[in-house]
Amino acid sequence: MTNVAMSHQKRKSITIMTITEIPYYHVDAFAERAFAGNQAAVMPLDAWLPDSVLTAIGAENNFAETAFIVPDSSRAADYELRWFTPTVEVRMCGHATLASGFVILSQNPDMERVTFSTRKAGILEVRRVKLADGNTGYAVALPLVQTVEMDFPAAAKAVGGAPVHIRGNAHEYYLLRYETADEVLALKPDMQALAKCGSDLFVATAPGAGSAFGTDIVSRVFVPGAGIDEDPVTGSAHAVLAAYWPAEIGRDQFSAFQASARGGRLECALEGDRVWLTGRCVMVIEGKFYLS
Repeated sequence: MTNVAMSHQKRKSITIMTITEIPYYHVDAFAERAFAGNQAAVMPLDAWLPDSVLTAIGAENNFAETAFIVPDSSRAADYELRWFTPTVEVRMCGHATLASGFVILSQNPDMERVTFSTRKAGILEVRRVKLADGNTGYAVALPLVQTVEMDFPAAAKAVGGAPVHIRGNAHEYYLLRYETADEVLALKPDMQALAKCGSDLFVATAPGAGSAFGTDIVSRVFVPGAGIDEDPVTGSAHAVLAAYWPAEIGRDQFSAFQASARGGRLECALEGDRVWLTGRCVMVIEGKFYLS
């Protein structure tokens, strides 16, 4: 057999695979510049893929969250929205919701708001807003997450320091209150021990007075049980903080800084049983995700 014939025979045996192209947006949310705030991948779909595929994409992206949006055929909202960490689906994610709203509103300048139907957090909304400095920002509305005082010695030991008290709820959000911002900044949690407490979200927080951040409160957030040792900027954590701090500081509006390595500033304002979290977003990458 000639080389040409052999080559032809080999070509005939090749299986042609179908490639699915998914739009892909990498957004830094609650960020005034690239490489700050919290990273999110936003991926619009025509219809839902199997959960195993969504989880695999979340692992491939390896961000705190990948947000998937699908047009809402029920018309309860503009889109359906789900969020995946590298290992699990979460019940609510603020920064990836803000990023999703940013992507949609940036592409539709005639729209001032967009709504999302979620499976466990109800209807969420993102609005385009004008910031005090005249720049365009975005605000996401999240339901307040109430907590009650409780004992959780394993978590207190794993997070470290000397929390004044711990509060938690059935949705697996835990707030650890410290006296000063310096205590929060100095924390070096035992991530392995904290992961054993479950796929919970642990929020360490203190007043911002006297800190270098110039905000009313400071926080750090740890979620090692869900594959995220320290989350850079966490919207859902501020739904917990917004239910706690107004009674402490005597105001329904306050500024917040999440003191991770990337860091992010948020403006928080209560409105009934919701909190509006306002910040900026930066588009870092726009392209296609190939799924074969």
